[in-house]
Amino acid sequence: MTIILGIDPGSRLTGYGLVKQTGRQFSYLGSGCIKAISAGDDLGARLQTIFAGVSELIVQFQPDMFAIEQVFMAKNPDSALKLGQARGAAIVAATQAGLSIAEYSARQIKQSVVGTGGADKSQVQHMVKTILKLPATPQADAADALAVALCHGHSHDSLSKLAGQATKTVRRRLR
Repeated sequence: MTIILGIDPGSRLTGYGLVKQTGRQFSYLGSGCIKAISAGDDLGARLQTIFAGVSELIVQFQPDMFAIEQVFMAKNPDSALKLGQARGAAIVAATQAGLSIAEYSARQIKQSVVGTGGADKSQVQHMVKTILKLPATPQADAADALAVALCHGHSHDSLSKLAGQATKTVRRRLR
């Protein structure tokens, strides 16, 4: 059993999603948004809110793994910089808790969860709801964060299998 915390960073709304992975099965633990809007236009205060929120989630749920969406280059460079700073606040919280950091592009996440890297938000929400057997569609930022966690679970599971196969191959060669 592994608990994965997924983060969809944003300078005003940072989505989070927690899943438990047992073998190939995923179950929902929680999701939502860290709202840094109340801090107004003070970027430092918003980053502190994100850091504190992620830190609190880590203490509450004790995740084994941490995954976050990579920065994509938006049309507005200022927005991309703020997004990068929000990611940094979340990453520092995870690092201080001793968690290793896994990063995935939006395309990798969508490919893993929906089956196509060009999926739109509604498709991601639908697949997250379906995979985790949720009674209702999660809010977009929370669904994106759950998708990050699911992507990491799929990727980590695949890498573990590959590592196991490589170990078996090396053992056969050593005989």
